[in-house]
Amino acid sequence: MGFGDALVRAVDDAAETHQAFLRASGADAERGAALIAEAVREGRTIFVFGNGGSATDAQHLATELVVRYTRTRRAIAALALSTDGAVLTAAGNDLGFDAVFARQIEALGRPGDVAVGITTSGRSPNVTLGLRAAKAQGLVTIALTGRGGGDTAAIADVVVNVPGDVTARIQEVHRTWIHAVCEWVEQGL
Repeated sequence: MGFGDALVRAVDDAAETHQAFLRASGADAERGAALIAEAVREGRTIFVFGNGGSATDAQHLATELVVRYTRTRRAIAALALSTDGAVLTAAGNDLGFDAVFARQIEALGRPGDVAVGITTSGRSPNVTLGLRAAKAQGLVTIALTGRGGGDTAAIADVVVNVPGDVTARIQEVHRTWIHAVCEWVEQGL
């Protein structure tokens, strides 16, 4: 198989996964976006977190909200909890890696803020504990997941789940949702 074949397969699989997502989770995707938009209108903070590629997606969402997506507008309070190396390593060392997001939520989260936990498997203990801490403090919780949502689905107020088992395809749909949220939020400002 040549690269052209691999590319066609990736594009076809991505399109199929996006369509399956719309059918299975379109309403939840809209509910999650509406919660973020409401928090933005109220001047609340959006906290986003995940591991590996999901940490990168968390940074992507926070950056688009703070800086801009497609147009210059007022800054939106958003923070990716995977970016402070000193906090991550201190919490990981002193409290255990499962606590790295929960500890930051405990320190920074306020009732009415939004916590978005991203996990393609739905089984990341630190994401689940971060959402649990957020819920305990009165934050609105959104889980951006795949593979049925796993343990994380039981914690969140809204579960935006991508049906499927291929991590790359799940991440691609997560990024599409992130971009759609940013576009919609900007239009409302």
